[in-house]
Amino acid sequence: MEAMVAFSVSSLHIPTSPETTTTTSPLRKSMFLNTKQVNYVNTPLSLVHGNRSKSKLFTALSPSPLTEEPSKTPEAEPEDEAKGEKFDWYSQWYPVMPICDLDKRRPHAKKILGIDVVVWWDRNEGAWQVFDDACPHRLAPLSEGRIDRWGRLQCVYHGWCFNGSGECKLIPQEPPDGTQYHTFKKACVAAYPSTVQNDILWFWPNADPQYKDILARKKPPYIPQIDDPSFTSLMGNRDINYGYEVLIENLMDPAHVPYAHYGIMRVPKPKEKIDREGGRPLELSIEKLDVNGFSANQGWSKSKFIPPAIFYAYSDPDKTPSAETQKSSAQRKFSLIFVCIPVSPGKSRLIWCFPRNFGVWIDKIVPRWIFHVGQNLILDSDLYLLHVEEHKIMDIGQANWQKACFVPTKSDALVVGFRKWLNKYAGGQVDWKGKYSGALPPTPPKEELMDRYWSHVVNCKSCNLAYKSLNVVEVMLQILSVASIGIVAAMKQGTMSAITRNSMVVLAVVSFVLSKWLAHFVYKNFRYHDYDHAFR
Repeated sequence: MEAMVAFSVSSLHIPTSPETTTTTSPLRKSMFLNTKQVNYVNTPLSLVHGNRSKSKLFTALSPSPLTEEPSKTPEAEPEDEAKGEKFDWYSQWYPVMPICDLDKRRPHAKKILGIDVVVWWDRNEGAWQVFDDACPHRLAPLSEGRIDRWGRLQCVYHGWCFNGSGECKLIPQEPPDGTQYHTFKKACVAAYPSTVQNDILWFWPNADPQYKDILARKKPPYIPQIDDPSFTSLMGNRDINYGYEVLIENLMDPAHVPYAHYGIMRVPKPKEKIDREGGRPLELSIEKLDVNGFSANQGWSKSKFIPPAIFYAYSDPDKTPSAETQKSSAQRKFSLIFVCIPVSPGKSRLIWCFPRNFGVWIDKIVPRWIFHVGQNLILDSDLYLLHVEEHKIMDIGQANWQKACFVPTKSDALVVGFRKWLNKYAGGQVDWKGKYSGALPPTPPKEELMDRYWSHVVNCKSCNLAYKSLNVVEVMLQILSVASIGIVAAMKQGTMSAITRNSMVVLAVVSFVLSKWLAHFVYKNFRYHDYDHAFR
């Protein structure tokens, strides 16, 4: 999948220095990507890696602080540095969507942590609001409503209206000179704390008034490159038919890339290949693991997991092999950021972003949807594998994962580390607050499981516009084909020269063929594209 771009080789690392990791200041670290060892195909990254032999890409990420130094013996079992401390799933900021893919003209239905929320633009406050997606009247979904002329969120079942604080401002059915029911507390809708940071909408999954000012006490992890005007940072998002735990594990598993994504992503080839794909041993190890997540050593590179949502990788500037490369690294800055959202059992959402300060012109002339075509293909190429894998894990029980799965090599170190963190600090699984029985949704047909339209296109402004536009072009080509044949058939013999007649026939045939090709292109890239591993 696209997230595995960053982990397709064993040369990705995450440095930690005493100067940047303290108990009193936020974490400031540097990230590098060795472009000599990574190639990107069918992704936006493939357009910008011209000089792979000399450039290393550098960037900085500033997440929530981790306050301990990495262990000096990464091979040893990480110490429990936060005994008795537990990860609270409901005391965290959660990303909802990139704001570039939210329409201010209408409400949006989203689900995070099993909570149904409605996202809407409050023009009176100039802010995105996140409410419970249920009208307090009869629990109709507010996401099916509208924003009225006064900028209020209106339920279209009975017309109740709410302001940006969740207060009911209008109940059309109450008598004007009678009891003002709209002022009652029960007429209000639950409003969650929310904020926009790094062009992503975040929300706090607790509407209790004590959390009204939570942003002053705790902020989402901040990524400066996304806000830096010298960087380009296209985002993408997709709803995925497997759960949060499996999504995180897959991002942490570099060994699967040459096999699950064969023919889509090029990976560095070892000197001696033992098979067609070029798999090889990977030296991965956990450096530090506590309630705040973990960092991992991959030799030339490191990676970091900041729960619940962020996973990223960068290389170690202290191990830069030459001054020339070091100079190049300081000029070319790049990062890979993956944001993983628990939606419900068997469902997750991925937001990806690749900020960089070079090749900026590419994103200005190439439409965003073209990049998403390749990225969605990578996601699709292992989607079915992971969906089935998750069902098998659920059959044996999450608590039995370590016993059922045989993970003897160091290439699985990050996956094992994530399971260790999940079991030790986070209760072994996402805390759904008893909303679900524990069973996963049944497996639908592959066309539905891997459907791109409802999982991505409708939620992406760029792809949605391209989908509609290409469909219009397809219809116009069909009309042109029929019209050309009609004109030839309607013209009497001799009134049209042979050259003109033949030209009209050729135009009709070409238009028909192009319309069929375009219909296939649209279906394959915006609807469903199977990936048959047996014939790759």
